[in-house]
Amino acid sequence: MFAKDIGIDLGTANVLIHVKGKGIVLNEPAVVAIDKKTNKVLAVGEEARRMVGRTPGNIIAIRPMKDGVIADFDTTEAMLTHFMDRLNVKGFWSKPRILICCPTNITSVEQKAIRQAAEKAGGKKIYLEEEPKVSAIGAGMDIFQPSGNMVIDIGGGTTDVAVLSMGDIVTSESINIAGNTFDNDINQFIKKEYKLLIGERTAEDIKLKVGSVYPSSRNEQLDIRGRDLATGLPRTITVHSEEVGRALQESIREIVQAARNVLEKTPPELSADIIDRGIFLSGGGALLHGVDQLLADELKVPVFISDSPLDCVALGTGILLENIDKVARHL
Repeated sequence: MFAKDIGIDLGTANVLIHVKGKGIVLNEPAVVAIDKKTNKVLAVGEEARRMVGRTPGNIIAIRPMKDGVIADFDTTEAMLTHFMDRLNVKGFWSKPRILICCPTNITSVEQKAIRQAAEKAGGKKIYLEEEPKVSAIGAGMDIFQPSGNMVIDIGGGTTDVAVLSMGDIVTSESINIAGNTFDNDINQFIKKEYKLLIGERTAEDIKLKVGSVYPSSRNEQLDIRGRDLATGLPRTITVHSEEVGRALQESIREIVQAARNVLEKTPPELSADIIDRGIFLSGGGALLHGVDQLLADELKVPVFISDSPLDCVALGTGILLENIDKVARHL
């Protein structure tokens, strides 16, 4: 049996793996549960995510990726090894070639850490590609023509904004504000307004179920439970969409500003193409209610959400894997 070429979207929130010829075969949270006493890995992925905030003191749930880069090398290696063993992508005589995506602004040291973790997990040759480029390909954009394409990829740890033409990035910006920041904003807002302590999973539920960043576009409410900071006892409150919008205001403004910065640096001919084609949103943050309307209003350019924003990067790695021998010369 020969090893299979695989593409990995090594995200801050989720890991998606695309196996050449099979499609996306894995989509799991980037979480590892470890026993502090023995340093042993107890669970990885969805099983570990269910433990977040619900474990005894000796078990900790770690997110080894932070802001799109490796924050804990050994845990990242353990996570990748676990996923690759589960998928059985290694051959008897050979190891798989791996294409991994990374944010546009990572340093050479951070790139080296990603390569080493993938090699130790069982990869033979490791190729790195910039996330917005792969995301644009996965969203169905033809970036290899001499015309301007713009993508805003709002992930878990980073938001990458890029204008692409002739198969490469013309201008880009990457900021450490994305889905995890939104969860933290909601968490802090509830703590300040209601003196209630909630977990990160509850904050994410609020964001998905009632959150909106476009004024008056959603009018829903959700009952949530947490620990009262004054009494230390459990308490239930009701959160409204409008409150979530207020909580996320600052972070969304930063994303709008990053998009503005990229547009300001874009050559005029490509700017004209972007007005015609619009901007494509990808990543989990694209699912935040009203974000497309808000960006369209602020940037004065049509904004579209990709067909499957969560899978764009993984789908893009699949397309690049089909042409890996051609692409490898440029990576």
